[in-house]
Amino acid sequence: MPNQQESIRLLKRFFDFLLRVVRGFMRNKGLLLSGALAYYILLSIVPLSILALIILSHFVKEEQLFNILSTYTGMLIPGYAAILAQQVQIFLNNRHTVGIIGFLVMLFFSSMAFGVLQSAMSIIFMHRSKNLRRHFLTSAVIPYLFILLIGLGIILVSFITGALEILEKRELIIIGWTLSLKITSKVGLYALGLFSEMFLISSIYLVMPVGRIKVGHALIGGITATILWEITRHVLIWYYSTLSMVNVIYGSLATAVVTLLITEAIALILLLGAQIIAELESKANESSEVKLSGSHPEKTFSG
Repeated sequence: MPNQQESIRLLKRFFDFLLRVVRGFMRNKGLLLSGALAYYILLSIVPLSILALIILSHFVKEEQLFNILSTYTGMLIPGYAAILAQQVQIFLNNRHTVGIIGFLVMLFFSSMAFGVLQSAMSIIFMHRSKNLRRHFLTSAVIPYLFILLIGLGIILVSFITGALEILEKRELIIIGWTLSLKITSKVGLYALGLFSEMFLISSIYLVMPVGRIKVGHALIGGITATILWEITRHVLIWYYSTLSMVNVIYGSLATAVVTLLITEAIALILLLGAQIIAELESKANESSEVKLSGSHPEKTFSG
C-alpha cells in the first residue's frame, strides 16, 4: 500500500540519518570532547553564577536572583542547585575581599566553558573550518557576549517570574467555580525554563560555529537538544532517587560524581545537537552537488 510504503521509507531514512549522526560523532571523538567540555562547565558555573549575582543585584533583588538561580540550576543540573547556592552565598558574604583583579579572574574562568565549546564546534564543523576562518578577536569576544546574553536573560526571567508570582496569589472565578492560578504559575515557570533553554542552545548553534548557520538548522538542533535533555534529566532524577547505589560506592564523593556525570550528559547532548546540524548541512551539500551535476551533463564529441 502506498501510504505504508511511504512511512517505511521515511522511517528508514530517519534511522539512516541517526546512524550517520552517530558515526560522525564517534569519528569526531565526541565522547572525548564532551568530557573536556563537562570539566570546563563545572569550572565555569560557580564564577559565572557569582558574577551574575554581583552585577544583577543592582537591578534585581538578591533573594529573587537566588530563587531563579536555584530553580534553573536545578533544571540544568539536578541535585546541584543547593550546593551551588550555598557556595555562592559564602562568597557573597565575603565579596568585599574581591578586587578588580579577582573580578577579572572570575570573568576569565566564567568564559572558559564557552571557549572550549568553540573549539569543540570547530572540530564537529570541520567541513566549514577548512574554508572559513574566524578572527581571533572575534573568538575571544564571543564567550563574553554569551555571558552578557545570559545576564540579560536572567533579568527578563526575573520580571516574568515576579509577574507569575503575583498571578499565583489570585483566583479566577468562572460561573461560580473558583480556580486557583497556582498551577498556572508553575506551568508558566517550567515553560519559561524550557523556552530559555531552547533559545540559549539554538543561539549557541547559530553563533559558535565558523560561518553562517541556517536559523532553521539551529532551531532543529536546539529543539532536539532540549527534548533530549528533558528526557535525560527526568530519567536521571528517577534513577538517582530510586535505584542508584552511588552513595554506597562513593560515599562522601557521591555528589561530585553525580554532578560530573550529569554535566557530561549535558555536554554530550549539546555536541550531539551540533553533530545533527553538521549532518544536515552535509546532506544539503550532497543534494545540491547531485542536482548540479545532473543539470550539467558531460558533453561528448565525435571526431
